[in-house]
Amino acid sequence: LIIMRIIVDAFGGDNAPLEVLRGCAMAVKEYGVDIIACGSEKIIREVCQKNRIPLDRISITDVEKVIPVEVDPTEVVKSYDDCTMAVGMKMLASGEGDAFVSAGSTGAIVVGASLFVKRIKGIKRAALATVIPSQDGCYMLLDEASVTGTANIIMAAVMAKGFTTIYNAACEPYIQQLCLMLNRMGARISGIASNLLTIEGARELHGTEHTLLPDMIEVGSFIGLAAMTRSELTIRNVSFENLGIIPAQFARMGIRFEQRGDDIHIPQQDHYSIETFLDGSIMTIADAPWPGLTPDLLSVFLVVATQAKGSVLIHQKMFESRLFFVDKLIDMGAQIILCDPHRATVIGHDHQMRLRATRMTSPDIRAGVALLIAAMSAEGTSTIQNIEQIDRGYKDIDGRLNALGARIERLEECL
Repeated sequence: LIIMRIIVDAFGGDNAPLEVLRGCAMAVKEYGVDIIACGSEKIIREVCQKNRIPLDRISITDVEKVIPVEVDPTEVVKSYDDCTMAVGMKMLASGEGDAFVSAGSTGAIVVGASLFVKRIKGIKRAALATVIPSQDGCYMLLDEASVTGTANIIMAAVMAKGFTTIYNAACEPYIQQLCLMLNRMGARISGIASNLLTIEGARELHGTEHTLLPDMIEVGSFIGLAAMTRSELTIRNVSFENLGIIPAQFARMGIRFEQRGDDIHIPQQDHYSIETFLDGSIMTIADAPWPGLTPDLLSVFLVVATQAKGSVLIHQKMFESRLFFVDKLIDMGAQIILCDPHRATVIGHDHQMRLRATRMTSPDIRAGVALLIAAMSAEGTSTIQNIEQIDRGYKDIDGRLNALGARIERLEECL
């Protein structure tokens, strides 16, 4: 499949709407918050359904989606990461603790070491905090910079008495926009975009207006798609300043691009060569907490490397089992050595040999889109099952790719 001279928009992803919708649910019920999100109607509707936000409260215009939120925080969210995020909102609403959160005698927020969320594909750490109570609130040193854990603590602390300090806090754009929105609602959060947040408790929150950022994972996925299919692609409205290290990491893979205002243009490339270190050893692409490379894009880098010139070591440091989809790529003809659950070495074909079509199952949202990119560049017709995982993070992915020239058919039952 060759896609030529195509322009696409980057939409808000699954994380950003979740963060701001949960933040909105914190506002006192008399107010209500309007969120204006460009695109991503399907994702926002799904988020509202999961979080029991009435769909009849949603009005949609041609371009912007306006969502007034007036819900009981104790009734919000029941699945996936949502169950962790509800902890802070529940405490805010009730003033009482539960199995994970309790209120200290000084008004501090105490997060227990057992705050974990059990997900379908394993256990994801939400927030493991070391808490040192003080007279004005509490000091929290997080064991790891968890996005979900940081957001949960922020929402629990924003209306607590006194000051709460979070050290080693996550500082991804998702957290930054949550903090900025809460500040406009009346919260007092300082240190935004750093790993040290100081939160002074507020008496109440009020309404505001917030525009979601485009999803950096979707932007990176489209860059990888252009490289794998040797296509010319323009991605519009990417919020380039919020992409962090992502463009530079694709440049290390030999993928050329140029910034045009707030758009990214990827020219057609027949070949792209992976850089090496100064001593000639193979390049390593590894994830790290923000502003490092997001782990959600490593699967895209891995599949892109299968058709690059040269070799690369993909090192998934932050999560386990994220590389176990490589057997599907090997079945398609990719040259990959799975060193251990965290590392895989990829020897690129340099587009000298196309991948073969096959039948595969998407194990998770990120591996799923990598398999989709592989299938689009492969020779023949591939079948991908469990596509609900892909739908969680990519709005109308088949319709949008078909508009670019792909040939994707969604089946009710897989034969």
